[in-house]
Amino acid sequence: MKKASSLSELGFDAGDASSGFFRPVADGGATPTAHRRRLTKVSVIGAGNVGMAIAQTILTRDLADEIALVDALPDKLRGEMLDLQHAAAFLPRTRLVSDTDLAVTRGSDLAIVTAGARQIPGESRLNLLQRNVALFRKIVPALAEHSPEALLLIVSNPVDVLTYVAWKLSGFPASRVIGSGTNLDSSRFRFLLAEHLDVNAQDVQAYMVGEHGDSSVAVWSSVSVAGMPVLKSLQASHRCFDEEALESIRRSVVDSAYEVISLKGYTSWAIGYSVASLAASLLRDQRRIHPVSVLARGFHGIPAENDVFLSLPARLGRGGVLGVAEMELTEEEARRLRRSAKTLWENCQQLGL
Repeated sequence: MKKASSLSELGFDAGDASSGFFRPVADGGATPTAHRRRLTKVSVIGAGNVGMAIAQTILTRDLADEIALVDALPDKLRGEMLDLQHAAAFLPRTRLVSDTDLAVTRGSDLAIVTAGARQIPGESRLNLLQRNVALFRKIVPALAEHSPEALLLIVSNPVDVLTYVAWKLSGFPASRVIGSGTNLDSSRFRFLLAEHLDVNAQDVQAYMVGEHGDSSVAVWSSVSVAGMPVLKSLQASHRCFDEEALESIRRSVVDSAYEVISLKGYTSWAIGYSVASLAASLLRDQRRIHPVSVLARGFHGIPAENDVFLSLPARLGRGGVLGVAEMELTEEEARRLRRSAKTLWENCQQLGL
């Protein structure tokens, strides 16, 4: 029996199939006016654990009218699409399409890239980067061609360097090329503090900035709950909150993904919710502040000639990055941020773009 995802694929002529079930209201013969709302399309490139968690979360949050999935493995890709399609009775009405050809992404409002080469045992970081650049050379220009007005959201790691690569290869303005950056790191940071303070994580204002990785910076100076500075209160009530303790907390945030990977083999749900929150802010023009990877030259003493991407709190809307917050950092926090930027820029310069 032929496998299919619709009755038309089984040979049934769709035509105007609904005419047998519905007829126009009796209003004197006027033709019903078609609903002209502009439809929203999101494409997810890479149907692995991360890509599918993102697609599923975007689907359940009703953020798109059409979701296009792209992957190099056709059987797995079709299986993932069918698995979601079969839940249609329980989900918002969203059209799901998939293909190994990037042409399926045509007309996207938001293109989310999760595809990336996996590190081979013993492989250098630079060689892995070069292989990811080669992969992005196949993906990004095609996305830009098929959807020249789209926003690009990069999730593949190392996200800061690959966001720079996507910016260079797409030819898009920097405001329309965004990396998921430390949005999830900041959520992990807020979770740890919320657990300690016995409050909801949504009521904790705390940011991780810089690289999504080892050199990320925890901005302790601006952590607050209900407008109250947290660090000063913690240090006054707990002598153990010294510099060593603060670094230990930052390190646990950085290492938390590795713990999840060691326990279940991969991360998926947290990054899915994180990226869906970014998609909501972008597509619904919510003007929310997220710590995401943006073009950071000129901020906090980062040299204006260095086209480095790293995470800073940015206001996101339908046009992409609408502005970057001028955070007040301590001298030590700014120094660490510049050091993070220097490391990332050195990696970017080795790519020859």
